[in-house]
Amino acid sequence: MEWNRLISEERLGDKKTASQASRSIFVQDHDRIVFSAPFRRLANKTQVQPLYEHDHVHHRLIHSIEVSSVGRSLAMRIGQWLVGQGLISPGDEHALANIVQAASVAHDIGNPPFGHSGEDAMGSWFAEQFAASKGIAREVDGAIQPEFIAFEGNAQGFRILTRLEMRRNDGGMRLSKATLGAFMKYPVTARTRAALKASGEMSYVGLKKFGFFSSEETLFEDVATTLGLPEERIGEQKWWRRHPLVYVVEAADDICYNIVDIEDAFTTGELSYKEVVTILVKVAKPRDESAGDRSQAEHVAMLRAMAIGQAIESCVKAFIDNHAAIMDGTFSGSLTEVCEMGEMFTDMRQLSNDHIFTARRKTELEVSGRRIINNVMSGILPVYEDLAAVGWQPESLGSRSQQLVRALDLDLRNLTTPAEALHALADYTSGMTDRYALRISKMLSGH
Repeated sequence: MEWNRLISEERLGDKKTASQASRSIFVQDHDRIVFSAPFRRLANKTQVQPLYEHDHVHHRLIHSIEVSSVGRSLAMRIGQWLVGQGLISPGDEHALANIVQAASVAHDIGNPPFGHSGEDAMGSWFAEQFAASKGIAREVDGAIQPEFIAFEGNAQGFRILTRLEMRRNDGGMRLSKATLGAFMKYPVTARTRAALKASGEMSYVGLKKFGFFSSEETLFEDVATTLGLPEERIGEQKWWRRHPLVYVVEAADDICYNIVDIEDAFTTGELSYKEVVTILVKVAKPRDESAGDRSQAEHVAMLRAMAIGQAIESCVKAFIDNHAAIMDGTFSGSLTEVCEMGEMFTDMRQLSNDHIFTARRKTELEVSGRRIINNVMSGILPVYEDLAAVGWQPESLGSRSQQLVRALDLDLRNLTTPAEALHALADYTSGMTDRYALRISKMLSGH
């Protein structure tokens, strides 16, 4: 891969827009994302703690902003090294930083309510529909059913950025292809991934999940071609190697959720002050481990900030050490795994798995969230069944369906197939905030 292609300013769906002296294409990308409704809704979506009333606990929007800040710092440091090596032109370090900032701020934009348990709930609901083989679910091609059954927030995010938001079905937000490439953690469809899994070819990190739906495959192919991402094939199906900046976005996310989740667990009482300080001291390496005259919360916050700084230094070095493999597409790990602090990140993940992700209150709310999503999707499905029955003409819907369309403000434009209808249902459900999903569930069930 070549850096001059990887940081292309060309926009998806718009080749006319150019950078401004005061505002580059990549800064415009960031601003378009931040001012979008899907980004705004992240303020009421679960990060780790669902429906939490404590004001200091992170939600998806704050997490996304923090990831973008860390990502920008990582990319700037890496960019300065690339300039020193003569691999990019002086000034392009700012382009790298802005690309990563934009991709990072968008990285969770497709997540449904209730976090990863919400993804599981949506996937389980779709699996039940396909198993029952009734209505429009029966008409969906079996080859694309896996992308509904293993519902993936990353793929939904790419769909939002490139199809749903702003210019619908015409490039979406029309972001730069560089930003879209840096966003794409898993450059493969569910169908191609299934074929690779059947053949035993699953060692590459970019194949851990799928990153775009079949409906957006040609859009990503356009992005990948412009950027020069290495293309791979299995039969007639394609997949691609990751954009190098994906590893930077991923590292920023790993740094933030591993370290900040621990701070949140102290805030909510799931981890003691001693437990939190013990592990953060190992990561932060402060000259003075004592709290001094600080409160416990102030001490934890200081150690958290220092730990993030140390993690950035370690991940920058890991990127530099693995640059050749990253650029030829053979690197297949994460920067937080291979960096000098890799063992500490493993310890933080284990602590979170043991005490945070399995906490009783979190588990109880995930169970409730699953029921809420089932209620919502089952309650709205009849509208799409009715729409199919009247030949996809919204004006011909029955009175009950029209009532639901008005009450829920459902968007029924341009739906002509069962697969498109189920995607529209997923668009609506995944776009909900936690609290809105709860309110609609109550309305639909009459409780």
